[in-house]
Amino acid sequence: MTSQFASSLLRVLSERGFVHQCTDEQNLDRLLTKQQTLYIGFDATADSLHVGSLLPLMMLRWARSLGHRVIVLLGGGTTLVGDPSGKEEARKILDATLVDGYAERIRESMGRILDVAGPDVVFENNVQWLKSLQYIDFLRDVGAHFSVNKMLSFESVKRRLDREQNLSFLEFNYMLCQAYDFYVLSKKHGCFIQAGGSDQWGNIVNGVDLIRRKNRQEAYGITMPLLENKDGKKMGKTADGAVWLHKDKKSPYEYWQFWRNVPDEECERFLKLFTCLTLEFIQQVMAGEINDAKKCLADEATGLLHGYETLEAIHSTVGRVESGDAP
Repeated sequence: MTSQFASSLLRVLSERGFVHQCTDEQNLDRLLTKQQTLYIGFDATADSLHVGSLLPLMMLRWARSLGHRVIVLLGGGTTLVGDPSGKEEARKILDATLVDGYAERIRESMGRILDVAGPDVVFENNVQWLKSLQYIDFLRDVGAHFSVNKMLSFESVKRRLDREQNLSFLEFNYMLCQAYDFYVLSKKHGCFIQAGGSDQWGNIVNGVDLIRRKNRQEAYGITMPLLENKDGKKMGKTADGAVWLHKDKKSPYEYWQFWRNVPDEECERFLKLFTCLTLEFIQQVMAGEINDAKKCLADEATGLLHGYETLEAIHSTVGRVESGDAP
């Protein structure tokens, strides 16, 4: 990846460590010199996102702050299918009513980070178009553009097959559904850029190909690195469970403590990814005491999610704990 981009968005994302892969870096960079629409999908597999979802949320925040429109696609439909990406076994099949409730709660939990008021943030739920599909028509209209040989070569599928772990036909259809989402958003909103985690590369590429085949238009994909702990698990999973974004599942104080206690060697990278501080200021912070840098990370990450007004009470509690006065 080159750091010399014409577009401010790709330049910022690259400098801060967001970019893993692009389908066509040069033309995507050219496209982003003007206002574009970008989307990221979030499946509703639980009643809150966790910190593993912060990377795509921060990418959307930067896109919006630099003048682009963003679409948050809630996966009310794809959640009913189950994404096999990064999974060694099939996801639990969830009740449709439960998924609808999860999707609404997820929307609530990302509101502060995206500052959702305004016309440049659009929420969609793919259950609106996926549940109404006629299966035969869908197979003829969409499935005809997919090669099973190519689908079998994608890492999310290949890993399961190589380990002789079951991959249901239901899950195998997931990449068709996600590609169709991209196609629908291209028609409905003029959206030709999809972003996601690096484990979504195959799904994104399929969407790019589908739009090219059906619309005869170019579309683009960009992926972010998956952040993993030292034990190889996705960031956001701890011994006590996931670090949830919804405040009634993880209090602002507990959330602040998570960031305060990240490994020293991750502090600078996390300041770039999970705060909006300038790179120059981050360099200054990192030149000082590491514990002060980690407190700065905790303050900024918590302020973005829960509001900076929560920090006074958090600091007060921290002070009492450190002095031994806490109950």
